[in-house]
Amino acid sequence: MKILITGGAGFIGSNLCEYFVQKGHEVVCLDNLSTGFRHNIEPLIGLPNFTFIEGDIRDLDTCRHAVKGCQVVLQEAALGSVPRSINDPITTNSNNIDGFLNMLVAARDEGVGRFVYAASSSTYGDSKELPKIEHNIGRPLSPYAITKFVNELYANVFSSLYGLETIGLRYFNVFGRRQDPNGAYAAVIPLWVKALIHHESPFINGDGSYSRDFTYIDNVIQANELAATLPKEDIVKRSALYNMDLPKNAPLDLVFNVAYGGNTTLLALFDCLRDNLSKFDPEIAAIEPKFRENRAGDIPHSQASILKAQRVLGYNPKYDAKAGFAEACEWYWRNMQ
Repeated sequence: MKILITGGAGFIGSNLCEYFVQKGHEVVCLDNLSTGFRHNIEPLIGLPNFTFIEGDIRDLDTCRHAVKGCQVVLQEAALGSVPRSINDPITTNSNNIDGFLNMLVAARDEGVGRFVYAASSSTYGDSKELPKIEHNIGRPLSPYAITKFVNELYANVFSSLYGLETIGLRYFNVFGRRQDPNGAYAAVIPLWVKALIHHESPFINGDGSYSRDFTYIDNVIQANELAATLPKEDIVKRSALYNMDLPKNAPLDLVFNVAYGGNTTLLALFDCLRDNLSKFDPEIAAIEPKFRENRAGDIPHSQASILKAQRVLGYNPKYDAKAGFAEACEWYWRNMQ
């Protein structure tokens, strides 16, 4: 297939680019390099089945150019981070809603077969239900969460009005190789790993009891491949396993949780990262965390039900959180020295 991966120079996008190129697909990577990095895709540049376009999804003409001839779009481009969206909601909205709509329009007009997009667990908002189940969400708690929910609404409309097959993947705290440890909005795992490697005490927001369903990057790659390549007929048949009645002639419009289905507190995360890194540097074992106030917009606990993805997509994540932490720590140790 010819696949467009937007945000392809970023953390998740570059891993997807690498994977699909290695699988022999023709991959087009679109990225404005605002939060992605050319070095993430440098090994792919020059390969006959890889094309890099430096451009912004907020420009419709760029989207139309990038999607030319593609059968599948993997829409990863977005401006992430809840705190960033609280500090600058206008830019977050522009990237995550205006840009997303541009890509939907370009995909529709090009006749793309399937549009797979990065949704978010932030959509569950203030829902206290655990584990999180796709059909039961709460009120969004941040501008970022609003943008990701609006993405799902737009996908639904484009599916019902124009017949575009859409599949949203609600990511839960994805981590792994190439996740950027630098900048004001770095995610918790690379941020803490960097601090520990430099013999600094990481900050824990709150008392450390907040918990997350940390999801290793290889699980996310598996989910994207299934969402992009599984024939519609198979999805319709499998939907009965989840007590869903998908009409054969109706376009797809589905949303799935992408996680491992586990639950790790921030204190347990710190202990695990410290233990893994101290194998490389014994001095790290003596480092203790510092504590500060909880962040605005953070929910106390997040854990996914992955039953729908398992039964309908055949999703079978290989990495639990601990196995992923070990892989990530080894990668950062090798690449941050």
